[in-house]
Amino acid sequence: MDQTHASSPLAGAVHDLATEVVLALRSGDHLATVCGAAGIDEENRTGIAAARVIGADLLLPSVLYGRHPHPGDVAVLDRAVREFPPKPDAPAATAWSHWHMISTLQRFAPPPPGATGPGTAVGAGTGPGTTGTYAEPDAAWLENAPWQSFTHQLSVLAPLAVPAAPSAVQRAAADRAVDLARGFVRAVRRRDWLQAAGAGRWLAAIGGEPATLGLERGLDFVELMGGHDPRVTLHVRAARLMAEARAR
Repeated sequence: MDQTHASSPLAGAVHDLATEVVLALRSGDHLATVCGAAGIDEENRTGIAAARVIGADLLLPSVLYGRHPHPGDVAVLDRAVREFPPKPDAPAATAWSHWHMISTLQRFAPPPPGATGPGTAVGAGTGPGTTGTYAEPDAAWLENAPWQSFTHQLSVLAPLAVPAAPSAVQRAAADRAVDLARGFVRAVRRRDWLQAAGAGRWLAAIGGEPATLGLERGLDFVELMGGHDPRVTLHVRAARLMAEARAR
C-alpha cells in the first residue's frame, strides 16, 4: 500500500484498487487480478469497503475490453454488494451505484433459473446476503437539477458511463450533454480534477459535446494536473478508450 496517499486504511485500499484498475486498463491484460494485485480478497473487510467505493469500476477493464474478469475480482464485488446494501434513506447516487454493481455482475455472470444472490438482483434487503429484487432507481431528480449540481451528481456516478449499459442516468446525460460540457469547464477552472474527470468520462461515453470544448486536450490537462489521484487517471483512461472505440 502506498502510505503517501493513505490518510486511513480505507483511503489506502481505495488508492491501491484504483491504481490496479488503471494498470489493467493500460495493459489490457484480461488475466490480471485487480484485487489480488492490491492484496485484497473477499475476506478483507477494509478491501471490501474499498471495493464498494470503487464500485463497478472494479471490473471496468473487462467491460471495456470485452473479456471475462478474474474470478477473484468478481467475488470481491459480489461480497461488496452483499456487505454494503444502501439504506432506505441513502442518497440517490448510492442507490444507483449499488444498482450498477449488480448490473455489472449480471453482465458477466447471468444467474441460472431460480438462483438468488447478487447475480440475480440482490441488495434490496437490510443485511449481508439478503436476496430479493433491486429495481432501477428513479432518476427524475436529474431532469431539472441545475447544471452545476447535475455535473456533480453525474461525476459521482461516473462508473455508469460505460458502453452497452443503458440506464435512466445515461439517458439523462445524453439529453444534457451541453450542461455536462459546461460543468466540465467549471470543474477544470475550480481545479476539481475528480469531478472534471468524471464529467469528461460521461462526455466521452455519450458523445454530443460541443466541438469547441476540446475534450481530448481538456482530459490531457486534467490528467496532468490531477493524475496523482488514480481515480482521476481511471476516469481519463476510460474516457480515452471509449472515445477511441467510438472513432473506429
